[in-house]
Amino acid sequence: MKKPVTLIDIAKACNTSNVTVSKALADKSGVSDELRAKIKQVAEEMGYVPSKTVTSRKKSNIGVLIPEKYVGLSGSFYWTLYNSLVQRLKRENLYCVIENLEYKDEQNLVLPNIVTDRKISALISLGEISHVYAQRLSENVEHLILLDYYVPGLKVDSIVTNGYNGGYKLANYLISLGHRRIGFIGSKTATSSIFDRYMGYLKALIEHDLEIRDDWIVEDRDKYSDPIELVFPKDMPTAFVCNCDEAAFQAIKALREHGYAVPDDVSVVGYDNYLISEVSDPTITTISIDAEYMAELTVNTLIQRLNDPSTVYRMRTIEGDLVIKNSVLPLNR
Repeated sequence: MKKPVTLIDIAKACNTSNVTVSKALADKSGVSDELRAKIKQVAEEMGYVPSKTVTSRKKSNIGVLIPEKYVGLSGSFYWTLYNSLVQRLKRENLYCVIENLEYKDEQNLVLPNIVTDRKISALISLGEISHVYAQRLSENVEHLILLDYYVPGLKVDSIVTNGYNGGYKLANYLISLGHRRIGFIGSKTATSSIFDRYMGYLKALIEHDLEIRDDWIVEDRDKYSDPIELVFPKDMPTAFVCNCDEAAFQAIKALREHGYAVPDDVSVVGYDNYLISEVSDPTITTISIDAEYMAELTVNTLIQRLNDPSTVYRMRTIEGDLVIKNSVLPLNR
């Protein structure tokens, strides 16, 4: 049986994107008359048979793509966010189809099955992927939303937390309690969210004219985002701002193995306020992110995009709140 011709097949033949082909065949704007005519001609010559178009949003399938590096822990912030997404989509009669993105497929720019099989009306990319892969997705998905990260210059909707302000709040909190030697735990170039939190941390230190030392920046992951052993400086700071609660949890464990007590010897703060910050001993002072609201904003953005594809692309930012727990020792008592 001959394999049916897909939009991707036509796109390759015309040296253009899947989205452009879709717009051309549907007589939507954004495609030149010359290219539209070429695409229709090639589609006819290849024997393309259009699938039944979705006429009701109630019948739409929404894909959620999560890189495998973010799904290792069942109680992680990303699973919390995913569960909130599922519930919110369900209330809107939208069906959720999840797929994990393997690292090798991301590196080789292999599209996920939910995209190549044309089973979804839109795709939510949850958790940062390479900018090159995000670009490839945008070329092959008509409606793409980036959740918890952004790609500068890419014309898609994105929903992010204000990591810059969060990192600033955490460092400022430590400073308000008398800490003057403050380090950062996180591979700052690994993701846009870690970099934003690092920059907020830097701003607080600069505003208070505090020392910024390279040896107080501790890497926590490799290029594959797998965790690595934390290497602490010989001359230790009194506190660390960590890029997330998982990093803070691992830092507390590693500090203990090196003979340091938290918070008596070294204070530690995290980011996200998910389950691990509560089960940690001590519990971790952190920035709380409302996953339900984040999911609601994502789905509302998605519905707006489905109803009116001409809507201007936007990056929507969510603020986080400082949640004080037991991992910080005041030095100014």
